[in-house]
Amino acid sequence: MSEKKNQLDQDLIRQLAALLDETNLTEIELERDDFRVRVARQVTVEAPVSIGRAAAPMAAAAPAPVAPAEAANHPGAVTSPMVGTAYRSPEPGARTFVEIGDTVAAGDTLLIVEAMKTMNQIPAPRAGRVTAIFVEDGQPVEYGEPLVVIE
Repeated sequence: MSEKKNQLDQDLIRQLAALLDETNLTEIELERDDFRVRVARQVTVEAPVSIGRAAAPMAAAAPAPVAPAEAANHPGAVTSPMVGTAYRSPEPGARTFVEIGDTVAAGDTLLIVEAMKTMNQIPAPRAGRVTAIFVEDGQPVEYGEPLVVIE
C-alpha cells in the first residue's frame, strides 16, 4: 500500500471516528469499489432511565416473562434491523401499535424505527401474542437489539 493511500485511509478512519462521537452512533461502515472500512466502538449499557414518565404506569405494566438479556436468543424475538429511534405509535399522542398481551397477525406493524429521517415500519414476522416489549417510545435502538417477543 502506498504511503499516500495509507495516510488517506488513516485520515478517513479518524473522520469516521469523529463522526461516531458527534452522532453518538456505535458503528459506521463505508464501502467504495474494493475499499471497505468499518469503525465501531464498545458501548457500556447502563440501566435504562425513563425521563418524563411517571413511576405508576411502569409499575402497572405486567412483568415481562423474558429478561432483556435473554430476549435476543428467544425464538420469538423481533430484533431491530437497523440503528435508529424506536416509536411505539404512529404519531405523538396516538394509541400504540401493540401492547403486551395483544394478538398480532403476520405483517402487522409492531413499531416504527426512524433511521436517517425515514420512518421504517417493523412488521410482525409471524402471528402470535406479544409477550414482551423492550423499548419505550423515542428510545434509541441498535442493530440486532431485541424490540418485542411474539409467542
